[in-house]
Amino acid sequence: MADLRVNFAGIESPNPFWLASAPPTNMGSMVERAFDAGWGGAVWKTLGEPIINVCSRLASIDHGANRMIGLNNIELITDRPLDVNLREIRECKRRYPKNALIVSLMVESKREAWHEIAKQVEDTGADGVELNFGCPHGMSERGMGSAMGQVPEYTRMVTEWVKEATRLPVIVKLTPNVTSITPPARAAVRGGADALSLINTINSVMGVDLDTMIPYPNVNGMAAHGGYCGPAVKPIALNMVSELARDAEVNVPISGIGGIGTWRDATEFLLLGATTVQVCTAVMHFGYRVVEDMIDGLSNYLDEKGFLSVREIIGRSVGRMTDWGNLDLKYKTVARIDHSLCIQCNLCHIACEDGAHQCIPFTEIKGERFPIVDEQECVGCNLCYLVCPSPGCISMVRVDDGSAPLTWHDLTSKQPKTMTSD
Repeated sequence: MADLRVNFAGIESPNPFWLASAPPTNMGSMVERAFDAGWGGAVWKTLGEPIINVCSRLASIDHGANRMIGLNNIELITDRPLDVNLREIRECKRRYPKNALIVSLMVESKREAWHEIAKQVEDTGADGVELNFGCPHGMSERGMGSAMGQVPEYTRMVTEWVKEATRLPVIVKLTPNVTSITPPARAAVRGGADALSLINTINSVMGVDLDTMIPYPNVNGMAAHGGYCGPAVKPIALNMVSELARDAEVNVPISGIGGIGTWRDATEFLLLGATTVQVCTAVMHFGYRVVEDMIDGLSNYLDEKGFLSVREIIGRSVGRMTDWGNLDLKYKTVARIDHSLCIQCNLCHIACEDGAHQCIPFTEIKGERFPIVDEQECVGCNLCYLVCPSPGCISMVRVDDGSAPLTWHDLTSKQPKTMTSD
């Protein structure tokens, strides 16, 4: 079996699967049960001045029979006394010395406040701290959370404060609610961050009850924007993780977060540059034991691919990511339909006719009408392949001559530069 152990900014973990700072890490008994289930690490629910939460605080989006593909929350940081949390962290680390235990922090923007709580956490024996610069609701209105993470200067400043106060590895958790993820990430690194974690939740309003006309979640007839997570956010998270993994100015370990529910999801994050992954929504939906399938699935994948360690695949796909201007304009594929597998649902024709390039007309084959691709008109967009419900029926086939690539940058570099004026 492949070795799943990882070292994340000096923190040893028996596997890359960590619980994110959230309700599943709210107290010691929960984290200990998670470690018993197989989780390699956990990030304790954010500590700070205890707050009062509202009721209700969750809302979700379903898709057909699939429940909770997207989850919105307006829950804030811990509502438990700081001394109780610190005592439980100390005891948890004593009982599970081989598991990674990170503590999430969020306090007001004062050097002394960050110094004090960082020192208190270090005294517990925890392995590291995660600075919550990502929470987009409730705390941000108080000048904390994403209000910090959206301003690179603040991100750097607070990171520097924490680094002054502790020898523990400092992980900065970034907000996705920015135009570009690189400025706050670079600022965190300039401030001394040992690692980054992302993404935190995305600003969202989940919907409106059409009978009462009250948005969700309903708090005595009123609602507020919250943080969006769950399977639906995975593509956004993968993009941001890969952006930082290929940024030479970042160059610190990354903990990937966002929509991870299976070993396949986790492996995609690892391939795109994450050293560890953090999970929340899947545990809130299915419980701690989801990690068993994650461990088995990743182990089997590594064995099948011939890798001896999970460390061998971290970042392996980063080099495959590039800017659009570097893509090969000569690369050409067309769709081909295997009529022996076609169920004649005609979705490919409808999708192409009304949503793409009108290149799948019908033709009669042995008295039956089948869709067939006009390869001269096909632009290889993949839409028919994506909507087809019959596995293997439509394939995308390469038809170019395989000659040297031609990119947009190649074309524009050959064009004379001209200046225009109004």
